[in-house]
This record gives sequence, structure tokens and C-alpha cells, in this order.
Amino acid sequence: MEKIIVTGCNGQLGRAINKELAGSGFELINTDVFEGEGITPLDITNVDTVVDLARRTKATSIINCAAYTAVDKQESDVDLSYKINAIGPRNLAIAATEVGARLVHVSTDYVFDGNGTRPYIEFDKTGPVSVYGKTKLAGEEMVRQFARNFFIVRTAWLYGDGKNFVKTMLGLSETHDELNVVCDQVGTPTSTKELAKAIHFLLGTDNYGIFHGTCEGNTNWADFTEEIFRIAGKNTKVNHVTTRQYQEMNPQAAPRPAYSILENYMFKLTSDFMFADWHDAISDYLKELL
Repeated sequence: MEKIIVTGCNGQLGRAINKELAGSGFELINTDVFEGEGITPLDITNVDTVVDLARRTKATSIINCAAYTAVDKQESDVDLSYKINAIGPRNLAIAATEVGARLVHVSTDYVFDGNGTRPYIEFDKTGPVSVYGKTKLAGEEMVRQFARNFFIVRTAWLYGDGKNFVKTMLGLSETHDELNVVCDQVGTPTSTKELAKAIHFLLGTDNYGIFHGTCEGNTNWADFTEEIFRIAGKNTKVNHVTTRQYQEMNPQAAPRPAYSILENYMFKLTSDFMFADWHDAISDYLKELL
């Protein structure tokens, strides 16, 4: 039986991975920074403990769902950001190589500068502008340097079982008649359920490399919010505002990419795996949530 270490198992993607792989013949070794029922505590920034766990469990794969994702906070918390988002993946890559395991590392659209005019493909030049983006790109580079067999999967606008944009908007709709939402940042809302399916698919292959993994289609935050409210039957009005207008009302430390559309080019070039359209994915998610 294949043994898979899952880091960040309490996060949105970690939970989705557990649901997706349940009953699939894998033994999951769930880890997170905090101990809990069925959870092995693991600090991915400590290389010795990471390698020791991989050796003791004889892991055949590692799925890294752990990351420091507080985008604004990282602008003034640079060292911790590099420790979690760069050194952590390095340690997992070293451990994977040590025991001959494959590594699945989840990355982000923030590795690009956000000034694109067409969907980014895996072969496009990166150019992160935030600390979060820079440290996530450093994590990718560490994986490429230290892991032998790896999948790097870049995703964006993720939502699932946990704190996320969708739940935040639904919560605000309970106490607000109208909301100001940015309309000039475009990307693709992606459910953790769809991303977990993609990772499951990759685990059954030797199709190593960098992949973009988002739902199909694209939208902006304001239109996405309106679709959430439409499906949920909410009457809250969505005011479309620019990033500059939003910044004036709610200052943010880190710059947000204006253009975050990723093309799942490698999936389409090398396999027949397809993500669901974002409209279908959010409808499916809300049906389960509400």
C-alpha cells in the first residue's frame, strides 16, 4: 500500500485531499503544526524531523498543502515567510529524495507579476511582486533543486472546507445590504475538490513537472460575488469598485495581481484530465455548503 504524507492536513486543500483519497487504497499520514486526533505534529521548517518522519513511515509520496498564506502580513514578516514557503518545501524535497518518494508541491498564481494580457502558461516567465509570491517561487525552485520526482501545481482563488472568500462574502451578506468588491482583478475561482482530483490524477502517473491547476473559465471578484449571491439566494447588492478605490477604503500592504488567469496548458498537452468550469464548481460547492 502506498503511504502518503499530507502536510497542512487541517487546511482547505488538506481536507479535500483526505476526502478525495479516502477509500482509494492509500494510507494517509496526516500532519500539521498542531497535534490532533489522527494527526502527527510536524514542523516542515525543521529538516531533521521531516526526514525522520519520511524514513519512519517509509512514505512513497508527500503532498505539501502547508503554506504561509497571510499575504499582507508577510510584507513585514519576511523571515517566517521564507522559512515556511521556501525552506519547508526544500526540507520536504530532501526527505522525498532520501526515501525515494514523489513530491506534490502546491504553488500559486502570485509567482507571476499579474500584468499579463493572456492566460499564463507553465513556460511563461515568472516575476512575483509580493513577499508571498517571492517566497512561493523560492519554494518552487527549492523543489526543483532537491527533489528527483516532483509535481509542482500552481493554483489560484482557492476555496473549500475552511476560511475562504466565498464564506466571507456569505457572512457579510447577513449583515450588509451592499458590499464593495473589486472588479478589475481577474482570475479563476477554484474549488479544493477539483484541485484534489487533479492531484489524485497526477499521483497515478509519472508525468512530472510544473502544472497549472485551476477551474476552467475566468471572472473578477465582483462578478464572482454576484454569482455566489445568485446561487445562495442573497439580495445583497455588489458595488463594483477598482483596486485603487478599494485600497483607499481598505489599505492593503501587499499588491494584488490584476491578472491571475492560469492556463492548464501542461494538463492539456500531456493528459486528458480536465478541470470543471468555475460556474459548475461553485454551484456544486454551495449545494453542499448551504
